[in-house]
Amino acid sequence: MTRTPRQTGDTGRGIGRRGLLLAGIQLGVVTTLALKLRSMQVEHAEEYRMLADGNSIKIRLLVPARGLIHDRNGIVIAGNEQNYRVTLTREEAGGDVEPVLRRLARLIPISDARMAELLDEFSRRSAITPIVLADRLTWEQFSSIAVNAPALAGVTPESGLSRVYPRGGDMAHVLGYVGPVSDYDLSKIENPDPVLMLPEFQLGKVGFEARMEEHLRGKAGQRRVEVNSAGREMRQLSRQEGEQGATVQMTLDARLQNYAAQRMGSESAAAVVIDCQTGDIVTICSSPSFDPNKFVRGISSPDYKALMNHDHRPLADKTVQGVYPPGSTFKMVTLLAGLDSGVINAGSRFYCPGYTEVGGRRFHCWRRGGHGSVDAVTSLSHSCDVYYYELAQKVGIDRIAAMARRLGLGQRHDLPMSAVAEGIAPDRAWKQARHGQAWQVGDSLNASIGQGYVLASPLQLAVMTARIASGREVRPRLVRAIDGVAHPVADFPALDVDPAFLRVARAGMDAVMNSESGTAKRSRIIREEWRMAGKTGTSQVRNITAAERARGVVSNEQLPWNRRDHALFVCYAPYEAPRYAVSVVVEHGGGGSTAAAPIARDILLFALNGGLPPLDAVPGDQRDAMEERHNAMHLFTPDAPRLSRA
Repeated sequence: MTRTPRQTGDTGRGIGRRGLLLAGIQLGVVTTLALKLRSMQVEHAEEYRMLADGNSIKIRLLVPARGLIHDRNGIVIAGNEQNYRVTLTREEAGGDVEPVLRRLARLIPISDARMAELLDEFSRRSAITPIVLADRLTWEQFSSIAVNAPALAGVTPESGLSRVYPRGGDMAHVLGYVGPVSDYDLSKIENPDPVLMLPEFQLGKVGFEARMEEHLRGKAGQRRVEVNSAGREMRQLSRQEGEQGATVQMTLDARLQNYAAQRMGSESAAAVVIDCQTGDIVTICSSPSFDPNKFVRGISSPDYKALMNHDHRPLADKTVQGVYPPGSTFKMVTLLAGLDSGVINAGSRFYCPGYTEVGGRRFHCWRRGGHGSVDAVTSLSHSCDVYYYELAQKVGIDRIAAMARRLGLGQRHDLPMSAVAEGIAPDRAWKQARHGQAWQVGDSLNASIGQGYVLASPLQLAVMTARIASGREVRPRLVRAIDGVAHPVADFPALDVDPAFLRVARAGMDAVMNSESGTAKRSRIIREEWRMAGKTGTSQVRNITAAERARGVVSNEQLPWNRRDHALFVCYAPYEAPRYAVSVVVEHGGGGSTAAAPIARDILLFALNGGLPPLDAVPGDQRDAMEERHNAMHLFTPDAPRLSRA
């Protein structure tokens, strides 16, 4: 086919354009290669020369400083302190760590048992994972290792921060503690943060530390370091510090917590104080306690065994994990259920001859001779059991259980603490589901006085008291602010109970403290502006047989400690304008009026006064004993040295 001149010219121009395009691409590639070669040979010549000599650049994560925890007044209750440690990475040691460990043992003490533990740990961990060889070194030990580092392949002396609890055991149960990350911890996390693999990282294990981990952890930093072919670090190229965890302010008052801990002394006990207006938990204290600093550093076997074998269970948090039959502190629940259902009114009376007989079985009142004719208010002030036996038969357990739940019992309160118990507010459906049995009348009688299946924690009893006192659905809280941003105080709705009925319950609690025949009159507050209302409780931990009752019930003082009754007390003040609600449980303490009430009264006074209870707030015959008790205490002040209370 013959091509025209025009077609021939178009073809030539197309070829010329493609040729120019191809030449441009080739020139661009050559130019890029030339620039890259220049960069490698001139600008980065030294860096690549080092790499050629067997060196490499590694990125090492830096552990962020853990966030601080403050009390409501800004006092540090969980902080950080300088810590010198030494780590070893198996890969950087050439794979065989034992010779390195032997050389290191000439500089710092490493026992044969510790050597065996380390070798076992190295065999189980990845070769690139640093292992802590020794922690909390002295400056002299740390310096000695640093000077000899060139002869210790893979060994890295490090200066970092470690958790410290300045108040020792005062807040051990609520704060919990941190510790090294274990394989078990990692198994519970789907995609663990790489910072968790670092040997010096400390993870919240239990309590507030664990529940607030995401806020307190912070973000890791990093540093670029040059290491040689043997894995030895040669120099640091760059460093970017991590981001410290959030500063969390709790609702707790460190001074009040310290006082409560010392006021309970060596008792196996728990105390909770709630602000009735805000729901702030200002004290939540379990006794006896332990020093959480020992767990951070690695508690010794003898110390841990001593805690585990202690009959007062110092590791258990009795405030939220412990559940107890609430005894007569539950009687306000039964009374309010009766008033709310219309079965009784404030003037309704029942006669107490000392017992109630149901189905051929006698249910006894605590007062063997009985209380005679009793109304609503005197049923509380005298703590008459028969009044509530009779009332329970008329009201029924389902209404009692429903009222208990309205008052905060039988439910798990959402707090950043470990193992918060739900307790039990039993009804017919509960017993059928749990035990496969029908509810019996006797079950109702036992439940009406806080015995039988009913169980409540000191936290729940404090919430119950705060709700009765305020008439609002108070919900407890522990976090006040995070990084200076305050958590708003909830606007609690009115409690779903007629205010007139609540006034009857409050009047009964007032009579417990301030009437001539009140069961806790001796523990009253005599300052009128701090007038206190309360309720005693005693819960049995053993059955009293008919034979024992006939010959005389054995007193608590004659029984072994672990067979004695639990002592309980709940209270609030001031009576007309409630500010604080308190609950105290003393395990195997005997009577609530003798063991728990005085402790609760003193703790409440400290909260109201903002310091040591004034002597003129208690009856005159108790002032000398209170003063002597206070003089023996080692009370907290913000500038006091660290306290460790075991």
